[in-house]
Amino acid sequence: MQFEFKTPKDETLKIMSDVASGKLTDTDFEDKCEKRVCDLTNAEYAKVTSSGNNSIFVALSSVKGDVIIPDQGGWHGFKQITKFLNKNIIMLETDLGLINPNELDDMDISDDSALIFTSFAGYAGEQDVKSIFKYCKNNGITTIQDASAGIGDEKGVLGNCKYSDIVIASTGQPKIINVGHGGFIATTYENIFKESSLPLKISKTNEIISSGIYEELKSVSENLQVTLNATEYLKKYIPNTIHAKKRGVNLIIPNDNPKEKTWELKKELPINKSGFINKCPNYNRVKTKAISIEIKNLNYNCLKKEHLDEIIRTVNNLQ
Repeated sequence: MQFEFKTPKDETLKIMSDVASGKLTDTDFEDKCEKRVCDLTNAEYAKVTSSGNNSIFVALSSVKGDVIIPDQGGWHGFKQITKFLNKNIIMLETDLGLINPNELDDMDISDDSALIFTSFAGYAGEQDVKSIFKYCKNNGITTIQDASAGIGDEKGVLGNCKYSDIVIASTGQPKIINVGHGGFIATTYENIFKESSLPLKISKTNEIISSGIYEELKSVSENLQVTLNATEYLKKYIPNTIHAKKRGVNLIIPNDNPKEKTWELKKELPINKSGFINKCPNYNRVKTKAISIEIKNLNYNCLKKEHLDEIIRTVNNLQ
């Protein structure tokens, strides 16, 4: 059985092509896209950017104090960009990426600091966004949620500016909003953009990318839910997955020999492109020996029961 790497929808490619060729010139897609992002995230203000990393750059540029980063399960760009901005980094100990905000109690954190984290720890386990936001709000810490994998949450928790001061996302391939390029940043605080006006200016994207994001946002909730359902089904029948009881968009399975097992799984579960099965330790997932199966990277036609059952059979046979 051949698996397929996620690609942008035909409708997305068509609208981007029409904008690029000049067939669509009477629509301000950047403005329409930003309004749709605001609606989706309960934000007052939103800006389309040229990439997810540029969205992170804009958000962190507004931070005056320390930048708190989870010790695993985040995105390596958090640390790289913070270092580039010459801001102090505080590493927060987590439970395999899951944040317990009470761990911040005894830390020496400066005023006007920020905590940056992803909606799902290592894409495998949903963060308790509400408790993180409540703690940080009570302690003067800005929350920056990278919701690249959580945008469109039907429960209205992830990627929601009611529960994060700033929501950022990448819309590059193969994210939930799958355009190939671009990103966005959303917030209820206008001063965030005023304090980051120069980074915003240099992070600006074009109408082609904006049109693609605008089109993808139409189906983002459905796409996320399909991915969550598929991962939940797999977790039910594959034992010992990390964060098994939590919502997620991939599987992380502890294994003492991840290099060999990853290679074997890649042979048994072939895909037309790389990026489906990876080994840990990996800061972006977990810093322990494990295999990561990236369900979020699969085309939606590969999230049907017959494909999922093939993954279950193959993984359980090789464990």
